[in-house]
Amino acid sequence: MNGIKTGILSFGMSGQIFHAPFLAAHEGFELYAVVERSKKNAQSIYSSVKSYDKVDELIADDTVELVVVNTPNATHFEFARRALRAKKHVLVEKPFTITSGEAQQLYQEAKKNNVQVFPYHNRRYDSDFQSVKSVLNAGKLGDLVEAHIRFDRYKHDIGEKKAKETPGPGAGLLYDLGPHILDQAISLFGIPETWQKSVRHFRPKTQVDDYASIHLSYPNGLQVFLTGSLLVADPLPSFVVHGTLGSYIKKRTDVQEKQLSEGMHPGDTGYGVEPDVDQGMLTIISASGEKLQEHISSAASSYMQVFDDVFQAIRGGKPYPVKEEEIIQQLQILEG
Repeated sequence: MNGIKTGILSFGMSGQIFHAPFLAAHEGFELYAVVERSKKNAQSIYSSVKSYDKVDELIADDTVELVVVNTPNATHFEFARRALRAKKHVLVEKPFTITSGEAQQLYQEAKKNNVQVFPYHNRRYDSDFQSVKSVLNAGKLGDLVEAHIRFDRYKHDIGEKKAKETPGPGAGLLYDLGPHILDQAISLFGIPETWQKSVRHFRPKTQVDDYASIHLSYPNGLQVFLTGSLLVADPLPSFVVHGTLGSYIKKRTDVQEKQLSEGMHPGDTGYGVEPDVDQGMLTIISASGEKLQEHISSAASSYMQVFDDVFQAIRGGKPYPVKEEEIIQQLQILEG
């Protein structure tokens, strides 16, 4: 079976770190083409790759079967729609689109052209998140009462990426980190019944939001609090979940992004493996009232699983894990 010939619409940080290494390493794909508007670096890394000057040139290539849309946020909808109309499968970086209406249009366009469109949510395959998921799936906390998910950074100065720091559709922290923590919450707990949102501007001279909090309420009474901030010098635990039987606390490790940025490749020894010092803490109260604590080691994880999911959906006809209704709900919260 031939590999899925794939084109990446941008060969910047996202293309070079989060997509190209996995497409090149996965036997089910062929990294076939990229778009490089100015600097031509791709062929020095991947000698056989085609380099196009424009997005439309890559989309028009009949050989391309899958298009990765990893361009600035505000362009996701239009570029994805063009690729779908050209009868390409499409993998779209977060945010999937700016509005839920645009997302619905993309799903309709995919069905009309007998292709598939996939949201790229690699954070479902972070080792820290996977450890939280394993604890919850095992039922160790009992009925859930409260959960907190945070994505903290410290970036006091205004960044150089104009698409993120200039006011406009999809700019700011809410649309940058918000999709990650919303997707993690929805994948763990399902669709919320109600929600509230607060967005703020704190950095000197910032033109876009740099703080966001979202409160999700569920029919069974569970309360989930999501926070993203660019002004946290000493990050708090990123996952805190309380239930009727105990609690689980886990820091965000983000080990894969760091490893990829430092030049490690998927499949290298140690890739996706957390340091032991980053273990989560499970605290259970026994029936007799005794407090029992246990360190939980995270299993190695890999963003390669995203590409396995895409491959299985295209070649194997299996359902893609990130569901359409989850993306629509995520965007309704972001845009509301």
